[in-house]
Amino acid sequence: MMTSTSAQQLGKFVHTLAAKQPTPGGGAAAAVGAAVGAAAAKMAAQYTQRKKDIESGAAARAQTLIDQLQDLDSLLDMADEDAKAYAALQRTWKEADMSFDEKAAIESKALAVPTNLLEKCHQHILSIQEFLPHCNPNITSDAKVGIHQLAGAARAAYQTVLVNKPSGDEKKRLKSMLKEIRDVEEEMLDIDVLVQLEVE
Repeated sequence: MMTSTSAQQLGKFVHTLAAKQPTPGGGAAAAVGAAVGAAAAKMAAQYTQRKKDIESGAAARAQTLIDQLQDLDSLLDMADEDAKAYAALQRTWKEADMSFDEKAAIESKALAVPTNLLEKCHQHILSIQEFLPHCNPNITSDAKVGIHQLAGAARAAYQTVLVNKPSGDEKKRLKSMLKEIRDVEEEMLDIDVLVQLEVE
C-alpha cells in the first residue's frame, strides 16, 4: 500500500514522483505545490501578529487568512485522491465488462479532483491578495511566493483537467479563473516594478 503523501518526507516524494511509474504524477505534483504555496502565505500571516499589527487591525486580517489556510493536509490529500482516481481510471481501460454508469462515475471523479484543486488555488490566491496590503512588510515576499506557487499549481491542475476531457463550458469557466489568477500576478509584479523604480 502506498504511503500517503502527507506522511512522506519531501525528498522521498520527489524521488517517487521522478520514478517510472503511473503515480504519483502531475496531479500529485500540483497538489503538493499548492500546499507549499498555502504554507508560505500562512507563515507570512503568522508573522503579522505584532503589537502594531494588533493595534492597526492587520493581525485580525492575518488571522482570517490563517483560518482560511487551515487545509494544508487536505491539499496534500488531493495528491492521494489523484492517484486513486487514476488507478480507477486505468480499470475503465482494462475491464471490458464495466457498466456504463460505473465508468461514468470513475471518469467524473477523475475530472473532479484536479478541478477542485484549481478552484481551491483560485480561492486561496484571492484571499492572500486581500491580505497583502496588511501583511508585515518584512515578510510580504513570502505571501507573494504563496500566490505564485498556488498560481503554478492551478495551471498544473488545469493540464490534468484537460486530460480528463471536460465540457466546453467547464473549460471556459476554469480558464476564466486562470485569467483572474494571472491578473493578480501581473498586478503584483507591476507594483513590485514601481516600488523598485522608486528605490532606484
